[in-house]
Amino acid sequence: MTSRLSKPSITASGARFCALLVAALLLLEPLAPLHAQLSETAAPPRSLQIIILDGEGALNNISERTAREPIVQVQDNNHKPVAGAAVLFSIHGGGAGAGGSFANGLSSLTVTTGADGTAKATGLLPNSTKGSWQIGVSATFGALAAATVINEINYTPLPPSPPPTTTAVITPKAPFHWGLPKPITIVGGIVIVGAIIAVTVVETQGGGPTKITPGNPTVGPPVTGGIRIRF
Repeated sequence: MTSRLSKPSITASGARFCALLVAALLLLEPLAPLHAQLSETAAPPRSLQIIILDGEGALNNISERTAREPIVQVQDNNHKPVAGAAVLFSIHGGGAGAGGSFANGLSSLTVTTGADGTAKATGLLPNSTKGSWQIGVSATFGALAAATVINEINYTPLPPSPPPTTTAVITPKAPFHWGLPKPITIVGGIVIVGAIIAVTVVETQGGGPTKITPGNPTVGPPVTGGIRIRF
């Protein structure tokens, strides 16, 4: 007895599905390089605009000779960065002489934007005059152009304030009290404690000697904090 192996059969609907799948793959294959080619050859910008990223209203320290370097970004009409644009920074001094300069004392600097469309004015230094001044910024890309202004200010910082003074508080001392419980009598340079001596001074005429007659000594009550002297 001879056995036969059955072969798989493909229906008509399955054949149509396979044909459509192959056709779709053939159609999609050339679309990938075409999309890449369209991305590389994007439409050029129709206009330019300059966005100030840093430097507007910057305060430049004259004493330290430091300045904040301006940074701008060039964008197209769709607010996308424009690479390869030429950006010119030009210093315009203020009315009172305030201003600055770039490296080597130059008053202008040209920078080409990078892939992110930004340009930085490096080497900016303020002069020694206080006041406000401006930096003109212009960008060109082919036949397109844009311009704006950056405002800067030169200033001298105030000196540091002195440390606060310390006010000394003086506490008044207690009044002084004489520590001796008895009165003191001074006679002819001799100090006698506890007795009061009456002294009579008699001056003779004619240039004679002076006679001193001591009186009767008396003892008085103790006096606290005082000195009693009798002549």
